Formats: sequence, C-alpha cells, structure tokens
Amino acid sequence: MQYVNSWRAVAAATGAADRAAAEDGVRLAYRSAGLAEPETVVWADSPRAAVEAVEKLVDAGRSVRDEVRTRPWADERRRMYDELGPASWSALWSATGAQLWETTAALAERIRTGVVTDLSEGPEDESDVRLVLLDAVLGQHDAAWLAAFDGRGDRLTGLAEVARNAGWWWPYERAVVISERPVALHRDEAGRLDRGDGPALSYPDGFALHAWRGMPVPAEFLAGLATLTPDRIRGEENAELRRVMLEYYGYDRYLTESGAEPVHRDETGILWRIAMDGDEDVVMVEVVNSTPEPDGTHRTYWLRVPPTTRTAKEGVAWTFGLDGQAYAPVRQT
Repeated sequence: MQYVNSWRAVAAATGAADRAAAEDGVRLAYRSAGLAEPETVVWADSPRAAVEAVEKLVDAGRSVRDEVRTRPWADERRRMYDELGPASWSALWSATGAQLWETTAALAERIRTGVVTDLSEGPEDESDVRLVLLDAVLGQHDAAWLAAFDGRGDRLTGLAEVARNAGWWWPYERAVVISERPVALHRDEAGRLDRGDGPALSYPDGFALHAWRGMPVPAEFLAGLATLTPDRIRGEENAELRRVMLEYYGYDRYLTESGAEPVHRDETGILWRIAMDGDEDVVMVEVVNSTPEPDGTHRTYWLRVPPTTRTAKEGVAWTFGLDGQAYAPVRQT
C-alpha cells in the first residue's frame, strides 16, 4: 500500500518540475535501454507546448519510445509474471496498479483530447498531432504501472525518476522534450476532473481543461453558472450542459423557484418530475430524515431516481435495490 499511496501522489502532483532530477532520470532511462544519452533536452510548459516543440525539432532522430519505455515495461511484466505465477501477479496488480489505473488513464486521455482540440484546425492536423502524442511517455501519469513494479528491481528506475519529477516526455535518438507538470488539478471524490469556477486542470502556459464532475465543458459555460435562473436552464438546448446546470443550481432550488408541482406523495416522501426537452425527465424523491439533527431539525434529502418511477415509495425502494412492493422498512432511521 505504501507504493500505491506514493504513486497516487505522483499522479496528482502539481507545481514546478525538478528539472535536474528529471533530466538525470531521462539519461538513466536511455542508458538502461542501451542507448546513448540524448544530446539536447528541451523543456515545455505543457503537453500542448511539448507537441509544438517536437514538431520544431531538427535532426532529433527517430522516436526511441519503444526501447526506453515499452520494451522495459514488457520485459519486467514478463519477469514478474514468471516469478510470481498468474494468480500472484493478478493479486499484485489488483493491490497496486489497478488502484490508480482508471483515474490516471482517464486523465491522460482528457489531456490528449485537449491537445488535439487546441492544435488542430482540420482533420489533417488532428492526425498529425495524434501521431506526435503516440511518441509520448506519460511521466507522472504512468504512475499506475510504475506502482506495480516499485521495489522489485532497478530496470525501471530511470522512468520512475522522470515520473516523480516531471510530466510527459518525448524521447528521440538525439533529443528529448519534457513537459512541466500542471500548476493546478481539481477532482471530485471519484477522481474525475471537476471545478465550477475555473479550469479543473491547468499548466503554466495557460493550457487548461474545464470540467464538471468529469464532463468537459467550455470555459465560458462555467463563467455563466453563477447567474443561472430556471428560465436559463430550461432554455439550454444541449442536454448534457443542462444537466450540469441543474446539478450546480440544485434540484431542490430549481423545483422551488420554477413553481413545480409534485406528481405523487405517500408515507415515504414526495415524488417530483422535471420535464426536459430533448432529454429524459429528471425525477427526484424528496424524503425527510426521521432522525433529528443535533439542533432538533429534520434534514431533507433529494434522491435522483429513474425517469420511469411513478410513486415516491417506488423511488425510495429503488435506492435500496428493491421494488416498491418489497420495500417495507420496520422503522425509519
């Protein structure tokens, strides 16, 4: 677990790279792969700027990503698999790399998409940018698989040192381009990019990604969230952005201020329905916690339920994985 926690911190690290340590790691990675050290090191302030720097390289030689990153990883995985056996290897991966894989892979893909979007004016540009991105070693965002091998040999030490101290990097025969780490990273409890008042991920040169609970949104969209009204929400034609608006505004507030009427009520709560043009209805059950707060009040909760829900009891039952007829609590808490 110590390796998982340390590599989780690496994957989420922000702030200036330790350039000297990262460059030492690059040189070690080249030597470990049997290659001559690169003659030139170019630093860039973001993966986007790094792609532009790669495109301007002169006489850098071919990409050596396979020798530096792909083959050592494959060799170490094969060695560990043979040494531990299928079951123990699977257990090791589950306890280490698998803990970090989903969030780091999703973040890396978002960065790729952002770089392609920013640098592509047409389909031909998009293809060129994606080809350059294929040459990248992901540095800190390779944390998942580096966690699985930490403490089990020194073949990957160079790669690990770059990852601990810098962002993405591009290895070529005679030159390497290295990106700085982000200056800010904001995520929700599920590890998704998430921020309502600015970029969820940003780099020193201004390259940034905006997102709300993992969903990409335009920067100008976030700027307008503070002045939302029910009419503005209803008038949004993009169904996904309208959902973001509702989440930000608050379902209970929207229902109150839009003059909505409940569609059903029973002993479990009140069922509300918000009709959405071009999208499925938003259906909520309003329930009151029977256990009082320290000040004697009873807290109200809003539960999102499937749009097919017809009664409050059916909705509450769904949150427990039951159908309405089977839901019959002995007492409420």
